[in-house]
Amino acid sequence: MDRLIYSAVSGMNASMAQQRAIASNMANSGTIGFKAELLDARPVTVEGTSLEVRAMNRSEVRGASMAQGTVTDTGNPLDVALTGDTMLALQGADGSEVYSRRGDLSVSASGALQNGDGLVVLGTAGPITVPAGGALSIARDGTVLMADPAAPEAPVEVGKLKLVSTTGTDIAKGLDGQFRVRGGGTLPEDIEAEVIPGSLEQSNVAASEVLTSMIEAQRLFEIRTNVVSTARDIDESGARLMRLDA
Repeated sequence: MDRLIYSAVSGMNASMAQQRAIASNMANSGTIGFKAELLDARPVTVEGTSLEVRAMNRSEVRGASMAQGTVTDTGNPLDVALTGDTMLALQGADGSEVYSRRGDLSVSASGALQNGDGLVVLGTAGPITVPAGGALSIARDGTVLMADPAAPEAPVEVGKLKLVSTTGTDIAKGLDGQFRVRGGGTLPEDIEAEVIPGSLEQSNVAASEVLTSMIEAQRLFEIRTNVVSTARDIDESGARLMRLDA
């Protein structure tokens, strides 16, 4: 069988990986703070003494677009939008420190401050928990304030969001949608970082662009499928030419 079919099949696998990334981006076009996944396609050749006339295709999701999403005003005192290269530190499902741009915060039944993914928000002194019965708000510097509705005193600080900077650090997006430092470790706290209270950063996925990419990926898959069929026809034609009549 002609080796062309192996290149075509690897291309079909790459198209399937591309479509999975596109489907994930489309499904999360309305998710707060979501960063579009980026597909990395690389040619892979087999080194040897013979002439390398064909190459395989290896495609994987290796990163995310960190472009700023649209910031919308919600009026919710627990909503925060992160700007620039700032990210919010969270406690992952495995207990490790993870990072996200999702700032739709709320208080769980146990009193823990959590984001829209249900992950506990980390403060400068550890996980943030708040007493019951107070009116909460968040200042621009990330300070979590609680006021007693029945008392005229000024709000008191109950914690401060751990805001980190991604500048100069290699981070990777996991299958759970959270960011981690590649190879382990934690991001440094950015003491000058600010948030926009009462606002949320929307997903940076452009639905129209994703739809166009989906159509292109489907057409490319069909083209590569036709290449497989052509390679089969070439192989069969060559076999017929070599066949000797009995």
